[in-house]
Amino acid sequence: MRPYNEAAHDILWVLDSNVAVAPGTLTRAIGILSGPSSNPIPPRRRIALVHHVPFAISSHVSFGAQVEAVFLNTNHAKMYIAINAIAVDSCIVGKSNLFRRSDIERLDVSLARQQTHENSRHGQGLAAFGRFIAEDNMIGLALWHELDLRHSLSCDIAYNTLGDMSLIDYVRRRIRWIRVRKHMSLLATLLEPFTESVMLGAITAMSVRFLTGVPIWLFLPVHFFLWVLVDLDVYASLAGHSLPVAQWRSFLVAWVVREVLAFPIWVLSVVGNEVEWRGSRYRVRRNGEGERTSRSRGVLL
Repeated sequence: MRPYNEAAHDILWVLDSNVAVAPGTLTRAIGILSGPSSNPIPPRRRIALVHHVPFAISSHVSFGAQVEAVFLNTNHAKMYIAINAIAVDSCIVGKSNLFRRSDIERLDVSLARQQTHENSRHGQGLAAFGRFIAEDNMIGLALWHELDLRHSLSCDIAYNTLGDMSLIDYVRRRIRWIRVRKHMSLLATLLEPFTESVMLGAITAMSVRFLTGVPIWLFLPVHFFLWVLVDLDVYASLAGHSLPVAQWRSFLVAWVVREVLAFPIWVLSVVGNEVEWRGSRYRVRRNGEGERTSRSRGVLL
């Protein structure tokens, strides 16, 4: 809140400390924010937030970091770009966000979201979002629904530097954010398994066998091969170059692990409401607020 209050001008750029961008990114983002609406469907609504798709880079060789990088650079990027291209609702990750303080000050969180907890506190401006664990997405939702403004995904990339991460760290991270997201977008969370390669491949393979007689053992290899090609194309589009040959083996191993773990992680996520964030436990309320619990620190899944 201190830099927010001390900022000399209206346009603010919130950039995570582990994110780097290419020269000219800010200039292009301000051009989008200040220019005419890019929404081709009338009525043309003003752009109130400009954001960038994250792309993971890491010097660490830990397996968890490799799996996280594969997730961010393929599945996550693919869905993030697709949802923002369709633009049926807000979908924001707070790695790099540009917006106007004057718009944020107009937001009334009590109006932006229906409060489902009787003790929920209402408020206006940025400080009102402090009670939400995913405050970045909540800000995007409030701008979209309360002020009827829109977002724009810039062509630039937010290069997200990953630290050392074990596989269990990756699993906990994914569980945490799915548990938070299910309270903000329940329908999208419930549909998520049907966008994953394993679930979709199994359903499609059985359907194709029933309709055409093509055996499952023949369909699935083709399905997964094409899925990997699409993910590699997403990677190349964001990175500006194809995956180096020296990284093919590690990429494919991490990709297989990511795809296999997707459904078990989703199941663990939807059956719980507690998350751990920087050493503290929180219970995620139905409206997305985080309530610190008194439970002792321990292994949290």
